[in-house]
Formats: sequence, structure tokens, C-alpha cells
Amino acid sequence: MSELKPVIDFLRELSANNGKPWFDAHKETYREVQTIFAGFTERFIAGVEEFDKSVSGLTVKECTWRIYRDIRFSADKTPYKTHFGAWVAPQGKKSGYAGYYIHIQPDEELYMICAGLHCPTPAMIRSVREEIMTDGDGFHAAVMEAGGFSLDRSIATKRVPAGYPADDKYADYYKLKEYIVEQYLCEADILSPSFLDRALAQFRTTERFVALLNRCVDYSREMGWEAHP
Repeated sequence: MSELKPVIDFLRELSANNGKPWFDAHKETYREVQTIFAGFTERFIAGVEEFDKSVSGLTVKECTWRIYRDIRFSADKTPYKTHFGAWVAPQGKKSGYAGYYIHIQPDEELYMICAGLHCPTPAMIRSVREEIMTDGDGFHAAVMEAGGFSLDRSIATKRVPAGYPADDKYADYYKLKEYIVEQYLCEADILSPSFLDRALAQFRTTERFVALLNRCVDYSREMGWEAHP
């Protein structure tokens, strides 16, 4: 049996019974699957560290989230998340750096691996766009090197932003407001005993893309653009 099957089974049951009474009655099962996923995440971190030393020293806590939802300002009052995710990036999930992510959500049949820069600040977006304007061929090569992944173009402006050449052969890259390459999977992929090894092999192809984005993040901070987006 795949190590992640209990995780998927628990999340599926939680989705059907998303309330405190059920969760409290199954707290011990939650602790068990939390331990399983923590072990999986430890190996995920170690695997990424083999080809990207910038993630060295990360802990599971720095790469995962609590299962409890913040419902204070949400119309959806269900108290628990129905997915597990692990985000391996330099200095952890709150750093703002690009990284590598695994998402497991059985209730929506949403299983994916992705790499890149999620929810960048305007200053970071500016830095990436200027990198593209300076070396579009290099950026494009990094995207193309990410074998098996597709660039997520869902979060983008309708037109090329002001200040960037609309006739550039890479003009569509200027429109992006996130820089993510993604690969959707099925549950059978997640349950395969070789899932993590195969995911890490795929992530290796994104290292150049992630490193380029993180140089852009560093540059935006060095230039002080974070305070003046």
C-alpha cells in the first residue's frame, strides 16, 4: 500500500464530514496521517536539496501548513482544509521565494506538482519582467527546460503592461502576474510507490527556472523596490 493512501483516505472522509465533532472524534487518525505526511515532506526536502542547495536546513514546519482554516473573513465556514501541501523554497513557505510544491486534494481530484513564484509582490513581478526584457531567450529556455510541465497563464493581464515592448517575441511573458510551471496528476500517480522519486526527477528540470526567479526576487529586494512597488 502506498504511504500516502491513508492521507488521501482521511482527506476524503474529512471533506464529507467537515465539522468539529467529526474531526475531534478522528483526532488520532489525523495525527497519524500528519505524521505520515511529515515523513514524506522530510524526504521531499532532502530530495530537492540534492539538486538545489538553497533549500538546505528546512524543517517540515517551514514547508507545510496547519489544517485549520482561517474563517474570520470567509463566507465558507467549514473549519478544516481538505488538502495537504508541501512548499519547499529557500527559507520556507513564508519567504516569498520561488520553490517546489506538491498538492494533494482528493475531494476535487486535484493532484499536482508545480514550481515557481506564487503570489509575487509587484516589485518581484517588475524584476522578473525586466529580466525577460534583458534576456528573454534565457527566460524562455528555463521555461522550456522544465520537462513535462506547462506554464500557468491563468493569472495574467489582458494587455502587455505599460513600459514593456508589445512587439517583443516574448511579450506574453510580460503579462503574467505569477510565474509557475505546473503538472497535473491523477490519484494513481500519487499512490504509486515511485511517486516521490518521479516527482523529484521532474523537479530537477525546473531548477534553472526556480533559480532565475529567485535571482529576480533577490534583485528586487537589493534595489529596495519592495518598499516602492
